[in-house]
Amino acid sequence: MARIVSLGAALQDVYLIDHDDLTPTTIGNEAIFGKVLVGSKVDIDRISYEVGGGGVNSAITFARHGHETILMTNVARDPAGSAITKVLAQEGIDDSYLNFLERKTTGTSVILLDSKSGERTILTCRGASEQFGNFSENDLELVQPDWLYITTLRGDLETLERFLKKAFSMGTKIMFNPGVRELDRVADLTKLLKYVDVLNVNKSEAARIVSGTVLTELLYRLQSYVDMAIITDGAMGGIAGNGEEVYRFGIYEDKKVRDATGAGDAFGSGFLAAWSAGKSFRNALTFASANSTAVVSQLGANKGILTGTEKLHPMPIQKL
Repeated sequence: MARIVSLGAALQDVYLIDHDDLTPTTIGNEAIFGKVLVGSKVDIDRISYEVGGGGVNSAITFARHGHETILMTNVARDPAGSAITKVLAQEGIDDSYLNFLERKTTGTSVILLDSKSGERTILTCRGASEQFGNFSENDLELVQPDWLYITTLRGDLETLERFLKKAFSMGTKIMFNPGVRELDRVADLTKLLKYVDVLNVNKSEAARIVSGTVLTELLYRLQSYVDMAIITDGAMGGIAGNGEEVYRFGIYEDKKVRDATGAGDAFGSGFLAAWSAGKSFRNALTFASANSTAVVSQLGANKGILTGTEKLHPMPIQKL
């Protein structure tokens, strides 16, 4: 197994779950929670407290797969931070590089979830997860990871560059799943992709990096920046290439989505968990899809994460 550093956000997710008051209503081309009126009091069926964030979700996937996992993230000394550290201990994740920021609160998301449709709206206060500049790339020298897995750093390309260059100089492999803030600086972002071994984006994100409208052309153009690129496209599956093989894949199972939170994290980290364990490119993509399906079938961004010991059935996947 591998030693993997996960660098990204840690959040507490507070779910407000209801079966009728949060039912989406369509106005024009937009859907809103139509029964929540300004100034009203709304009775919610249930509240659930979970943990999430790209760094945490990915670290849980790696740890459950048996990898030695180190999380680099920021929290505060508050109840939400305690909830996160408790989960890290339960999952066997090394929290030696967890930073407790003063005069901050731990990042928190309030998720309004319609239990009938699975539709949700997320209200997030980033808190301690708003910044990452306090981390030192020199800590990688102490950890000596095989892989560095990076999710969004909230557009902090300076910190991203420091970590990419350090990992690259050490021979550490890098997988990167950028967020909206990184893509807002796409001209600067593309200059850093030469350090990345595996780039994981969805279709709309890929179209912000390169031109194109169909998956095959987006993949072809992304691979001028990185050897291995994975583009997901929701219920349509996705496409992936590693310089030698290209696969067009569907979804693992057509299951009812209970909660889509964490689906992207589950796919990306699921791929790396299997790939770094020596699985073939095809099998790693299959596990990634299965991991994502398992997560959206349960409430919370990481409860459904698989261990890698499950017997997986075949899924729609074709070599191009």
